[in-house]
Amino acid sequence: MKKLQNKVAVVYGDGTVGAAMATAFAREGAKVFMTGRTLTKLNAIADEVLSGGGAIEIAQVDALDEQAVERHLAGVVGSTGKIDISFNAIGIPQKGIQGTPLAELAAETFLLPVITYAKSHFVTAKAAARLMIKQGSGVILMHTPNASRISQPFVGGMVPAWAAMEALCRSLSVEYGQYNVRAVCLLTTGIPETSLIDEVYDIHGKAHGISFDEFNAVMAGMTHRRRATTLEELTNAAIFVASDEGSAITGTILNLTAGMIVD
Repeated sequence: MKKLQNKVAVVYGDGTVGAAMATAFAREGAKVFMTGRTLTKLNAIADEVLSGGGAIEIAQVDALDEQAVERHLAGVVGSTGKIDISFNAIGIPQKGIQGTPLAELAAETFLLPVITYAKSHFVTAKAAARLMIKQGSGVILMHTPNASRISQPFVGGMVPAWAAMEALCRSLSVEYGQYNVRAVCLLTTGIPETSLIDEVYDIHGKAHGISFDEFNAVMAGMTHRRRATTLEELTNAAIFVASDEGSAITGTILNLTAGMIVD
């Protein structure tokens, strides 16, 4: 039997991670409701899921718009009767955000990711939690990279942005665990298959005065196995945590950094 058979999953963000997560959830039997800002991306994701025999519906939703998120979720529950999984995979371009020393960074630039990530994850988690409390079950998933724990240079406001997500995860669990609503943050290294990591590593290579390949090698070398987390490893972990097999996992950071961070 598929691990997510008969579950309903909502995914926010039509980038690489969001697309991979929607595809993986559908492959394991979940009915996926995929949201994002770009219709062409959403259509491409839907085509891939449907061609693989999965079930998916798409909608243009701004994950920073509280009313839009709540309307969409109300529609999901109206048609399926429930929501089992909420995964927020939104991201913002990193040019101008990373690569500058803190002392040279404008306050507005520093705060942009902090406000954007914290607000979006609060909005989507809040909407999901309200519905999950009523039904007595559900899991809210988030994804952060290693910089939330290792405060590397030239990352700007991203470090407090990701750290805020992890704190929100803990708060959700402690408040709503009694209703069987779980919250888990998946912690990885930078994921090589994502287009955003190419942008980020290029920025940091230049900031450190080394090439993209050299910076990539440095980051991989910080793990015990000398290679970064893959997209498949992230989606496999998400499937396990979201499944009934992961029912005891909540209020925690699931460490997928291959030893870059040792707890």
